[in-house]
Parts: sequence; C-alpha cells; structure tokens
Amino acid sequence: MTQPLDMPEDFPTDDPMLDDYGAELDTTPHSMEAEQALLGALLYDNEIYHRVSSIVEAKHFYNPLHVNIYRAMASLIEHGKLADAIVLKNRFAADDTLADIGGVEYLALLLEQAPPGSTAPEYARLIFDMAMRRELIRLGDTMKETAKDQNSEEDASAQIQQAEMQLYNLAEIGGTQTGFVSFEDALIDSIEMATAAYQRKGQLSGIATGLQDLDAQLGGMHKSDLLILAGRPSMGKSSLALNIAFHVAKNHKTETDENGVEKTINGGVVGVYSLEMSSEQLATRLLAEHSAVPSHRIRRGEINPEQYEHLRDAADEISRIPLHIDDTGGLSIGAMAARARRLKRMQGLDLIVVDYLQLLTGGAMMNSSTNRVQEVTMITQGLKALAKELNVPVLALAQLSRQVEQRDDKRPQLSDLRESGSIEQDADVVMFIYRDEYYLAREQPDEDDPEAVMKWQTKMDNAVGKAEVLIQKQRHGPIGTVMLSFTPELTKFGNLASDEGGGYTEY
Repeated sequence: MTQPLDMPEDFPTDDPMLDDYGAELDTTPHSMEAEQALLGALLYDNEIYHRVSSIVEAKHFYNPLHVNIYRAMASLIEHGKLADAIVLKNRFAADDTLADIGGVEYLALLLEQAPPGSTAPEYARLIFDMAMRRELIRLGDTMKETAKDQNSEEDASAQIQQAEMQLYNLAEIGGTQTGFVSFEDALIDSIEMATAAYQRKGQLSGIATGLQDLDAQLGGMHKSDLLILAGRPSMGKSSLALNIAFHVAKNHKTETDENGVEKTINGGVVGVYSLEMSSEQLATRLLAEHSAVPSHRIRRGEINPEQYEHLRDAADEISRIPLHIDDTGGLSIGAMAARARRLKRMQGLDLIVVDYLQLLTGGAMMNSSTNRVQEVTMITQGLKALAKELNVPVLALAQLSRQVEQRDDKRPQLSDLRESGSIEQDADVVMFIYRDEYYLAREQPDEDDPEAVMKWQTKMDNAVGKAEVLIQKQRHGPIGTVMLSFTPELTKFGNLASDEGGGYTEY
C-alpha cells in the first residue's frame, strides 16, 4: 500500500490519527493511505474518475481536505475540464489548510506517489468501506442513546423498525438520507424512464400488468407510485390484484450490467401481503387460473385424471416464479415495511401488493386518542413513503362504503372510499373495479312480466363475462374506463377483444 505522505511537524493535521497535540490515537475507521493513493491516481489520470465515481463520493473521505480536493476534481472532470495540480492550486488559493501543508507541493507529492491506475477501484472500495463502518458506529451510538432514554415516546418496537429502516438505507444506498437531488439528476431519471418507454415502442414506462388496455391507460405501474384498487365485496378486486401480481412475477427477467449488478428488465419480484386470505387460498386461485381448472373443483377434489395432470404441470411451471406471500393477519404498517425492506435486500423486490388497506394497523403510531380516520391516514402515508423508499409501485386494495348500494347507478366514486380523504390524497392512481353482471343477477324480474324479462336478459347478455376498471384519479395521465373480460370460475381477468367492446374510454 502507498505510504502516507510526510507532513510538516508543526502542521495541525486534519488526519485524526493524532489529536491536536499528537498524543492519542483516533480509532475511528479510516485509511489516510487509501485516500492519498486514490487522489494521486486521479491527478495522474483523470479518466480513472469514471471507474471509481460509482463506488465512492466526496462525502466518503474522512480527511476534510481530501473531501474538498475530491469534490473539486469531480466537478472539473464532470464538466470536461482538466483536474491537475496547477488547476487545483488556483481552486484552493484561498484555502489556508492546503497552504499550511505546502500548497501545490502537497498535490505534487500526491501525484508523485500515485499508485498504478488499475488499483484505484480497490482504494475506492476501501474508502467506501471505512465510511460505511463510521456510519454504522454513528447509527449504533444513536440507537444506544435512544434505547437508554426512558422518556422517549417511541417504544422498543418502533425503535427497532426505525433502526431497521436506517440500516436498510445504509445497505442500499450507502447513507441514511439522500438529501437534495439536483434537477440535472432528476432530469436524467426522467429521460431514462422515457427511454424505457421508447424501447418498448412507446407503450409502457412502468411495469406491465398484463392487461393491454389497462397498461395503455396507465403506462404500466410506475416506481414509487401508490395505486389504490377499490371495490365492493365480490367485485373481484383480490382476483384482479392477484392476476397482476402473477403476471409480473411470471415474466420476471434480469440481466447483468457492466458493473456486475443484476437488474430487472421485465416483470419483477412481487411481495403480496394477504391480510384476509391465507397463502393456500391464494395459491389455489393462481393454480386455477394457470391450469384452467375451476378453483371450487380443486378444493372439492372434483377433477378428472386429465385435469389432475394439468394441475401438476401448472404447479411445476409456476412453483419457481418470484412471488412471495405473507398472510400474517393484523399486520402493522411498520412491520409490513420492515418485511418489505428485508425481502428487497434478500431476494429483490419490484412490486408490493396489499390486500387490503383497511386491514393494516397503525401499530406503534397509534395512541388512545387516535381515531380510525387518523389511523388510515397514517397507513396511506406509510404506504406512499414505502413506495418512494424502496422505489417500487405499491398496489393496495381498499373497501368501499355501503352507500354505493343505495344508488341506482352502482358504479363507485371517489367519495365511496372508506376514510376517503387520506386515500384519495396520498394515492397516485385510484381505480375501481365494477361488474354490472353481479348486480343484474340480483335484479331478475318475475317471469310474469315478459317485457321486463326481455329487457333484463338483453342487459345481462351484454354484461356477462365483462368488468369495468374505472380510473378516477391518475397523476400521470387521463382518467377513464377500461373494459376487461372476467371468468368467474377461474377468478381470472383478461383482455377483452375489440369486437366485444374492449379498449378504454377517456373522460
């Protein structure tokens, strides 16, 4: 390893290996040698910056002077300018710290002792590792002090969830907070999204649901979005959400980029939180959909040998898809978030499905004075925050109030959402699932009125096997209605052929 540079004896070094009197060792994790070596390599060859910039940032250096030098070099190189000792000398003309150690001579010494450029990534990784160790120590100290504070309003469970979130952030992005993002970086993200849509022939910029008309209306499910899918009981909202989750997981494909990082290029890893149905019930629904064997026949064992073979083949085919189910009842938003972070860290995660929102609890956020509306507000804010934190879409199901049943036209509206204020406000997309067939089947007139029966039968024929998805809020585009097909015995939604009234209508 490169030897540390000699400093003037009277220099009050910012290298904390010694205190101001040169007496005590500082055991804080850091490597002066690695920092000097990397800076020297960059001064010798500016092109090395493009190989290490994805590994280390200025904030990861320990010595404040090195922080400033690296930041100045990065700024120059990123703007296509030369970053050598002479240029940096002018940059630091007013920096007393650099002047105290010899000014440009220190930069010249860095250059003189520069290691081979091929070793620069190793030095960068060591600097980053030391920075992460320092951050771990800081987090540990913070957790210790918080736990010792008996007057803290947070209970142990809340402190654990907070600590896990901070540790997840540290593991995922190298810091507990991202802070401000420049408009230039935000613009790059926007262009990348547009590029993804362009490469898919202008169809999607988000994750495909598998339902063509719905994808056309939404542009897919976008990262960091909270999507609400609501409906009255028996409308099929759980089935639709599960169909979407299954399609995403079934089409999961990855590729490895030039840095050896595996990235999702299609579909994704899905985490389903089923607070109402068991994992076995969900698996049966998926098996029915994929094998085309009705779920009620599967449960009763009323299947023939051919259907049994279909079941075995379907089970073998879908057993390896990256679909993870958590059927814990009464889950709190904090516990759900902690499990999602763990899943993303261990297996990856591209989509979260929650069935359904009102069955979550506020957990540690609740107190004796919190009412249900406030609790739902906490939950929806938590879901939106989780979507942004993990950078994945969250599809959350929601129940509707009974006032829908009191209207002649039973198509849902935003005001029908239970505790609708926070749900409507926090969501990026609000969709309702509606099947006219369900209500018409309960309105069959008496046979002694042939004219009424005929009108009813005409309406019923037009409604059988069809469902409507009413998009009544969308931050990324217009609202409208999407027509889907529905096969009740398989609890399966699909694309409706254009000659059957498929497509979507904007309004």
